[in-house]
Amino acid sequence: MLHTSRHSMKPLFFSIILLLVSYKCVGDHVLTYLAVAVSILLLVGMLTHTQNGLSDGFGYAVLVTGCDSGFGHHLAKKLDGMGFTVFAGCLCPEGAGAQRLVDEGSERMKILQLDVTKDEHVKLARDFVKSNLPEKGLYAVVNNAGVSDWGEIEWSTAQDFQRMVDVNLVGPIRVTVAFLSMVRATKGRMLFVSSIFSFFNCLNMGAYSVSKRGLEAFADCLRVEMASFGVKVSIIQPGNFGAATNILSKKTSQDIWNEFDGARKLTFSQKYIEMACDYFQSTCSLGFKDSTMVIDAMLHALTSPKPRTRYLLVSSMDWCFFYFFPFLPTYVTDAVFNLSSMYHKREVMLYS
Repeated sequence: MLHTSRHSMKPLFFSIILLLVSYKCVGDHVLTYLAVAVSILLLVGMLTHTQNGLSDGFGYAVLVTGCDSGFGHHLAKKLDGMGFTVFAGCLCPEGAGAQRLVDEGSERMKILQLDVTKDEHVKLARDFVKSNLPEKGLYAVVNNAGVSDWGEIEWSTAQDFQRMVDVNLVGPIRVTVAFLSMVRATKGRMLFVSSIFSFFNCLNMGAYSVSKRGLEAFADCLRVEMASFGVKVSIIQPGNFGAATNILSKKTSQDIWNEFDGARKLTFSQKYIEMACDYFQSTCSLGFKDSTMVIDAMLHALTSPKPRTRYLLVSSMDWCFFYFFPFLPTYVTDAVFNLSSMYHKREVMLYS
């Protein structure tokens, strides 16, 4: 059975706060009764979210992309342990990650060679899944495969953006279109692993943000279309989990500098590039060291009778900030970015 995760306790937290504040402010006034009613609704919502739609996965299949390492690798193991037949899409089916899945999994673990940027890979994967489905069919597709990179937009090329969009956006679209009819037949689930950078537009993440914002737009459109068929669509928004996955780019400051032409070298000094690289790496090192929170959210989205539309996965201290950030006026969000130490150093080094 799926346990209540930390994010599922937020309705309880807000209902208690609402009840206490309203009683303190208005005592026995009618607003207190309204607050009680709202609190009850929130509590009911919390309780229904923690009930399981599926207590086990026996007879059902799930396709997970990007299982060589990271979130996909851990999720594939977890689903196999719950009884699902797991079609684990791996970029390198002969690699160490895929081999671990085979060695540590049951006979229900099926390894597929799946590069989501290649039509022929997706077609072969679809044919294999169709031929090897368990009796209850394909219950879910988890679009997890992704790549990350860093660098300011002026440091990037159109090819850098193309690569990011091909893997993070067009890849999931290709997989979804290929497998959607099978998921629709089971009234199952579609999951998309996005990022807080789909809405948090900071320095050095331009190409990644573009791909993830597009992915969420696609998932939102799909959710509206699939609602009448009983298919649930959820978006996973991890925060800083770079240290817990293999998604971080290995690009160095020297790699960036070597690609600069003379004009860009006059604008961006090598010292500034090195500082930006150090800042990026140090920020990533401060993130979550394991993926438990993300895997719990994925399992909730797959098994709960009422999965959430979005799962914002950041620390408890950061949750309110990131939850309300998309609703703030642009001048406020820009001011927040300008307060960061990196922006200050950037102005000093580039414009002094």
